[in-house]
Amino acid sequence: MAAAAAAAAQEAEVACLQSFELHESESRLYILGTNADKTLWRLLKIDRSETSELGIEECSTVYTQSGYLELLNGLDEDHRPTGGLKFVTKFYGILGFIKFLGPFYMLIITEQKKIGEIFDHPVYQVTKTSMVELANSKTRSSFLNSKDENRYKKVLNTLDLRKDFFFSYSYPIMRSLQKNLSDPQEGWTLYESTFVWNEFLTRQIRNCLRSTLWTVALVYGFFKQEKFAISGKDIMFTLIARRSRHYAGTRYLKRGVNAKGRVANDVETEQIVYEAVHRPTEVSSVVQNRGSIPLFWSQDRSKLNIKPDIILHQKDKNYEATKLHFENLRGRYGNPIIILNLIKTRERRESILRREFDKAIRILNQKFPEENHLRFLHWDLHKNSQGKPTNVLDVLLKVAFRALSLTEFFYCQVVPPSGSEGPPHWPAILNGQDPYFCDENSNSDISQDDISGSSDSSGNGTAEDKAETSESPKLKPPIFQKGVLRTNCIDCLDRTNVAQYAYGLASLGHQLHALGYIESPELNLGAPVAQHLMHFYERMGDTLAVQYCGSAAHNKIFSAKRGHLKLFIRTQEFFRTLQRQYSNACIDANKQAAINLFLGYFQPKEGSRALWELESSSEEHNNEPFYEDTSDDAIKRVNSDGSILSVSKSSISGCSGCHNELLNAAQPDVNNELQFPNSESDLLYENEISSTFESEVSNTRYTPTVSHIHHAPSSQPDYCNDSGDSNFLDVEWLSTSGNSSDERSIAISTPDVHLSSENVIGDINPETMENEVAEVQAQNLPKQFVEWVNDGDTFWF
Repeated sequence: MAAAAAAAAQEAEVACLQSFELHESESRLYILGTNADKTLWRLLKIDRSETSELGIEECSTVYTQSGYLELLNGLDEDHRPTGGLKFVTKFYGILGFIKFLGPFYMLIITEQKKIGEIFDHPVYQVTKTSMVELANSKTRSSFLNSKDENRYKKVLNTLDLRKDFFFSYSYPIMRSLQKNLSDPQEGWTLYESTFVWNEFLTRQIRNCLRSTLWTVALVYGFFKQEKFAISGKDIMFTLIARRSRHYAGTRYLKRGVNAKGRVANDVETEQIVYEAVHRPTEVSSVVQNRGSIPLFWSQDRSKLNIKPDIILHQKDKNYEATKLHFENLRGRYGNPIIILNLIKTRERRESILRREFDKAIRILNQKFPEENHLRFLHWDLHKNSQGKPTNVLDVLLKVAFRALSLTEFFYCQVVPPSGSEGPPHWPAILNGQDPYFCDENSNSDISQDDISGSSDSSGNGTAEDKAETSESPKLKPPIFQKGVLRTNCIDCLDRTNVAQYAYGLASLGHQLHALGYIESPELNLGAPVAQHLMHFYERMGDTLAVQYCGSAAHNKIFSAKRGHLKLFIRTQEFFRTLQRQYSNACIDANKQAAINLFLGYFQPKEGSRALWELESSSEEHNNEPFYEDTSDDAIKRVNSDGSILSVSKSSISGCSGCHNELLNAAQPDVNNELQFPNSESDLLYENEISSTFESEVSNTRYTPTVSHIHHAPSSQPDYCNDSGDSNFLDVEWLSTSGNSSDERSIAISTPDVHLSSENVIGDINPETMENEVAEVQAQNLPKQFVEWVNDGDTFWF
């Protein structure tokens, strides 16, 4: 019994491998993995003699430090006739395996840096990677001069894994804190998450070993963590953005929804707060979501146009894909789903989407049972930011408080893991309840009045410091978030990020109040912590915007809130617009190709058309993934949870004015408007291949006719209410200035509260502005630029 217990303890100790050594012989690669303190080791063997199959074998023995040295000596002796055993590199995790036309390659992390930790579980960012060819000298020779093989490797390298990819060995960073504490999971199921980007690359090794011991789960997005002081306490604040691997891609190549209900630019944002001590006893988090408008739509990028037309494809009249999307959100977050739609009502390109999205929501609400009805608000942020009566952030805070009253947030007391040494373990929730459908009358000692629809606050009253006693703290029932706020504009970048900041600020006040650090759950816009939070969300917005569209976000409202001059704001926005245009025209096609390879949405095959030989239109991007087999023009299946692949010879050419060296070096006549529909891995559809075969094929490749396309009309449509439309709050109340007797306005303590992104110039000294314009003119700049500085709005949406 004692021996068995010791063996179990030893196995638990080595369950988290964090450092690896790669050694090679002529016939095999050997990987030795060890735990954090390098006391226990395990061995993985990879066969190098077979290029068409991935041969992996795991040794069941757990070695001590002395056993590890003996093992290396023994392996070297065994391979002495063929040159012995050679050390290759030290690394920090396997990202997965990929095959193009030749041998398999192993992607590994060779450098990393710690960027934070959650409950003593470190989180790391990838800073350097390497691609290791598995073939030996004999099997490699036949592929050395393969131009296509080398070209595929170059395409894959276009996806820079050193930027914004992060992971944790012991914390499931791809899941929210609420899910990790209320429904802990480990191992196999974690890689099936929407947010694990190397799910496809790790699939073969996981299937072979039935284990995730040797791989790390890679998340793409944003992670930032800092401490700040509240009421004499150091608070750890963490902001995480997770990008979905489904229907992933770049701005104009991924728009709207696909047939499985997955939307472009789907990002989950989580905000975690707890006291910055070794083992906190209370913790809070809140989750919100952004994603493209879940309709079949695209934008024509065949011309170098800063404002390409929006094309609405009428091929889903019953809104089945839209319905699937919201059912997916409900499965992830529960009820209610609250939609904050920020697109313009009077701009000719966006208005058609606004109208169609509203129609889809109302039709779906007729189909859904009452408890599943979608809550929505259509509110034109751009229009409402142009005048003084309404401050954008003030209004968005009102929306945030109302949404928060419906979804609530996650708060719980935890029992820290016992013992001060050894590997980190999970804390347990005190008085845990169902994470979504707990009793609303007993899940909180914080009244619903504390989560009000008003954004008014006299500000930041602080609670008295908690008395330091040896007694256990008073047990407070946990609060669970039920539902989510889903925000979108056209790109889900600029306006969306401002709204997410407002929701984050409203949530932070309630989180700090639940933790006992402030008296009032409402923070005002002038509070120091609000400025600090703005910096977090601005950084997140810039990071996500670069990933999706090639430039930092347009931060007009944040800049205006800080009091920046209109000249500075316009200049910054102008150059970011140029960056986006260049990226969309010249870089995004190659980046999309790399994403499709990395995620397994395109898999090279001998005899089929190469990646750079394919062309497709933006509309075709909304359909299912495909690769072509020109030998038989048959329907193909890809190894990605049974997705259907279809052949089509139809294509729509795009702009060839900007050639990219990588994809077009060998074939300069190939159009650089490459778009590759995605295959998706989703457990919901894993067992539905036979039943959905015919419907999938019918929707796989769709070439719209004139009757199936709606362009945005040239005339502006009339709306009864341009300010907004909602079924869960009073729009008239939303648009009030907030100075009524029953509503204390946050604007009181915010000197620049009436400055909007379009109206900053109103509070700038005219003499100062004239001096700046004169200074610009004195530099002999082009007349058009000076006119743009003076008149503005030439380049802006």
